[in-house]
Amino acid sequence: MNEISIPALVPTATAGNLTNLVAERAWFEPERIMLSRPLGDGWQPVTAREFESEVRATAKGLIAAGINIGDRVAIMARTRYEWTILDFAIWYAGGCVVPIFDTSSAEQIDWILNDSGSVGLIVETPAMKELVSTVLPSHTSHVWVMTENILSLLADAGSHISDEEIDNRRRALLPDTLATLIYTSGTTGKPKGVQLTHSNFLSECGNVVQGANDLFLKPGGSTLLFLPVAHVFGRMVQIGAVAAGLHMAHCSDPVGRLPHDLASFKPTFVLAVPRIFEKVYNGAEARADAAGKGKIFRKAAGIAVAYSEALDKGRISPLLRVQHALFDKLVFSKIRQGLGGRVENAISGGAPLGARLGHFYRGAGITILEGYGLTETTAGATLNLTDHLRIGSVGRPIPGTTVKIADDGEVLIKGPIVMRGYWQNDVANSETFSEGHWFHSGDLGRIDEDGYLFIVGRKKELIVTAGGKNVAPAVLEDRLRAHPLVSQCMVVGDNQPFIAALVTIDQEALKTWVAANKKEGASMIDLSKDPDLIAVIQTAVDSANKAVSRAESIRKFTILPTDFTIAAGHLTAKFSIKRHVIAQEFAPQIEELFTK
Repeated sequence: MNEISIPALVPTATAGNLTNLVAERAWFEPERIMLSRPLGDGWQPVTAREFESEVRATAKGLIAAGINIGDRVAIMARTRYEWTILDFAIWYAGGCVVPIFDTSSAEQIDWILNDSGSVGLIVETPAMKELVSTVLPSHTSHVWVMTENILSLLADAGSHISDEEIDNRRRALLPDTLATLIYTSGTTGKPKGVQLTHSNFLSECGNVVQGANDLFLKPGGSTLLFLPVAHVFGRMVQIGAVAAGLHMAHCSDPVGRLPHDLASFKPTFVLAVPRIFEKVYNGAEARADAAGKGKIFRKAAGIAVAYSEALDKGRISPLLRVQHALFDKLVFSKIRQGLGGRVENAISGGAPLGARLGHFYRGAGITILEGYGLTETTAGATLNLTDHLRIGSVGRPIPGTTVKIADDGEVLIKGPIVMRGYWQNDVANSETFSEGHWFHSGDLGRIDEDGYLFIVGRKKELIVTAGGKNVAPAVLEDRLRAHPLVSQCMVVGDNQPFIAALVTIDQEALKTWVAANKKEGASMIDLSKDPDLIAVIQTAVDSANKAVSRAESIRKFTILPTDFTIAAGHLTAKFSIKRHVIAQEFAPQIEELFTK
């Protein structure tokens, strides 16, 4: 099969816009709890009526400041309650939202503000205001700071603006009106502004919510949003939760507060990138090793995988049932508790999850529904569902979407979720769209006989060795990152006689390993050359090599004394590696792999 189309559950909008999601919920279910905002160590519930009232009051403040219909207003902040209020408030004021990642450099901010023509900018902190002040263009005439009581300040400033003015602006927004410009973080070149309309989001969220109604429309359902709202995946979750009436809270600090917020809010399902699920698994394994229970954990993990695979076959032996029940009490219940205790399902996107983790989590009682999409497709273009699940795949097209595999293996996508085009970039548009408005994803994939899509690599990331062998690095990299001690890795070998890899070490997992192997006091530079650590990473490489042929296998690797980070420019916001940046910065180490 090389093409599959799923009929739409929600027709393409011919009227209305995203503000209707808030206004209609407040009208029909005013007392429904829509959000919870942080209050001390707990949460303060916000009803649909209160939500709409706060959005409306904030929009009035923006109008009072001079924001006009069609104006672009940028938001640079971590995921937090105010982000959601301001997002909808800008639409209520008739504007268009331009997200900027809170980790962006001054140069990136400069480009986005100038390319988008943003007339206003909302930053999270005074420190961010200081950063942007060095590059603020003259047309960006307003700068607000979230932590300086922005919602109250805007409400006070706009108290004289009438509700009629708000309603007139809301009515001016049509389905094909530009809702947001999201600049792709990209792995090469300057970011491109992806134009997403109100209709794009209404189609995406409407069809995903209806298609996955056992998640979004589950009675008493809730989700904790900790993905960056500046990323299209987090944005879709936010809008989808509002569309479904799903109780939503925000976590602005996934590194420091996520365990606490999961425990206190207790969501029924979560949405994350694979790295989050990898770290939960690797952390549990490391703790088990530290407690001398590593063998028990790995036995439990094997049982979880076997149990999940048996579910696919429809046959679970009595012995496996007994083993699974035993480890559910000893191990799996602790994994579920680590996610708050109520999570039964999760959605993973942004990068490949891998069949091993997919089976482990389902066997442990948390079914992860892997999906696939891009900024240009308003997040998810495909998604596994609880009743249509094939672990290892990224699911079937969401309703209303068609996916096709081109002759060269590239994944092509068509439907109402596909962007209008890149902002002021005719060259990129001509390269990205083919006849019939097929969007060229740049990813390589295949569709199985039941219509499930499998992503096998990036078209532009294929490595061609000196011997002419085409190698998809993602297969090896996904396997390598599965090891608890591996944080990130990058496979190299273009025009070289063999494949090699750069590997970085997970600092949290390393602490346990250092203590167990009596390496206290050793620097990371020393450890990167330590024979014992190298031997452990070699086992991870050997495991990864089992997934490929001899010609595609990693022959050599080097451990770097520093990790790849977003702040240093090595990673995109969804933790994808920027190959050209890493290749340039670590060119000497790469050269050494092939010359020594």
